Amino acid sequence: MIKSILGLACALFLSLPIAAQNDDDVLFTVDGSPVTVGEFRYIYTKTNGDSADFSRASVLEYLDLYERFKLKVARARQMGLDTVATLQQELEGYRKQLADNYLIDREVTDQLVRDLYARKQEDVDFSHILLSIPSSDPADTLAVYERARELQQRITAENFAKMATQLSQDTYSRSEGGRIGFVSAPLPRGMHRLEKALYEARTGAVIGPVRTPAGYHLALKHATRPAYGEVEIAHILLRKDPEGDAAAARAKAEEARKALDAGTPFAEVAATYSEDDKTRNQGGYIGFFGINRYDKDFERAAFALEQDGAVSPVIESPVGFHILKRVSRRGVQPLDDERPLLEATVRQDPRYAEAQRALLERLEKEYGTTTMDANLEAYIAGLDSNFFQLDAALNQPAGDPVLLTIGDRKLASSDFNAYLMRNARLRASLERRYTPAEAVDVLFEGWTDEQVKAYAEAQLEEKFPEFRALMREYREGILLFEATKLEVWDKASEDTLGLQRFFEAHRDDYRFGPRARVITYEISSGGPTAAEVMDYATGHDRESVVEQFGPETVASGESLYEADRLPEGIKLEAGSRTAPETDATTGAQSFSIVAEVLPARPKELHEARGYVIADYQDQLEREWVASLRKEFTVQRNKKVLAKLIKP
Repeated sequence: MIKSILGLACALFLSLPIAAQNDDDVLFTVDGSPVTVGEFRYIYTKTNGDSADFSRASVLEYLDLYERFKLKVARARQMGLDTVATLQQELEGYRKQLADNYLIDREVTDQLVRDLYARKQEDVDFSHILLSIPSSDPADTLAVYERARELQQRITAENFAKMATQLSQDTYSRSEGGRIGFVSAPLPRGMHRLEKALYEARTGAVIGPVRTPAGYHLALKHATRPAYGEVEIAHILLRKDPEGDAAAARAKAEEARKALDAGTPFAEVAATYSEDDKTRNQGGYIGFFGINRYDKDFERAAFALEQDGAVSPVIESPVGFHILKRVSRRGVQPLDDERPLLEATVRQDPRYAEAQRALLERLEKEYGTTTMDANLEAYIAGLDSNFFQLDAALNQPAGDPVLLTIGDRKLASSDFNAYLMRNARLRASLERRYTPAEAVDVLFEGWTDEQVKAYAEAQLEEKFPEFRALMREYREGILLFEATKLEVWDKASEDTLGLQRFFEAHRDDYRFGPRARVITYEISSGGPTAAEVMDYATGHDRESVVEQFGPETVASGESLYEADRLPEGIKLEAGSRTAPETDATTGAQSFSIVAEVLPARPKELHEARGYVIADYQDQLEREWVASLRKEFTVQRNKKVLAKLIKP
């Protein structure tokens, strides 16, 4: 009994999660300035990618790097670099660039993409009744809406087809009882509200009315199925004679099918028989397509092919008779692969503008946005007919009254006037449709949207940890760059005596290995033969060779090569040469010959300056970090570190 209780207690203990590590836990401090687990985890994961396994060796290696980074940042702040105006301007410019559309992308685009991707997992089968709106008159719109609401009360799943046949104004589906069949997301442009309603409805439900550009819809959701995805198809087409008997085309299609059965390759049969001029010489290749792109029978036959390489029997479509070959089939791809196309789709669809409008309305409420109506009315009362002129002197009420408040921010008439001047062409364009007072209402709404978005962007660090991390990363990156430039890079390149002393202390590290002095000769077409030049070049120097044959026919160039960089075809020995090569365009010939082998020797400073400066910088940086570790105290929280490391 006691063993059972102990066993149960042990099991319960083991089933409980070990104390979760909080992102706010402090991993280490630099002179008391904390670095949290969340900050380290973010940068460690971002830098290491798929290799971020949080193993002991990996974490400790990166922790040492990040401590050094933070020490340099601490020194930069000590130097006052974070107060330099040009660096502050650079940081603000980066923030503006990063913030632009960040809010929309996170709050609108990402959500629309996730929604659309989720819907793409299934196809939906539905019927609908369409009630068209005869004009843009709001009275007509309201009348059709009320009619749709009234019908919705009477329509059921059982009588839907009958009612659709009688009432629907969709000529395509009315004769089929409103049946559309299976569709996949996204629906055509402008149909996003119907798409949303269909995917969110339960099977068998009558939904609506739903407004789209076509009118008001009532819909019945019949079923769902896993998405068919796309099929890659090649085909052979025999066209029907629009004025004759289709039997001849069918017979020819059956003849082509027999050729396939006899083993003739599909591409060869397509080239011989197909009457699709666009695909016959490409093996009949059509490409990938999903549902509802082609004729239903054609589509059904294509998706019925179960294996790559499978070939269909002869099938009929409105244009003729087809034989289909499945090349491949693909389902919905992973979200990361689909994202670029989905983002482009949602941005080009009205759903994007609607979602942005909804976001701004939500933010207006969230921030307590208030229009100071009395002040705005007084502003409007002071307008005159010059309001629409591009260079108009805009009304500036005395005392610059507040017109709009957003959170703790107050925006006055002067702020609104600045917006009007920035948008002078828009303001002037409204004259044809509005009075000054009406135009101000339109422009004030646009200004409010702009200011709400700006206010929201000012809160990005608080709302989005990733944005906060990016800004910290860039801010500290600027400081690191400037501090390293002053403390290491400039010193290494400008401290001539220090560089010379470093070189003298490490002279043996900079040496030339054996090298070849290689001369390349180029012989013009019509000049001497390559063999003649080669023979003379053996035993004569470069200048003598050019003088012998004339600079108008023989040109030369000289290079030094270390052993591992020699041109192909020559060896590190005097007299070694490449075979002649002829330029197919000009007829010129060329070859290379080793004129001399230079022995290994130490390099002088001017010959190794770039390498020496780089190594000197490395030494200065090591010395700099060592001095920083003495100046600034780094303390690790060993308990927090232990939790971070995966066993």
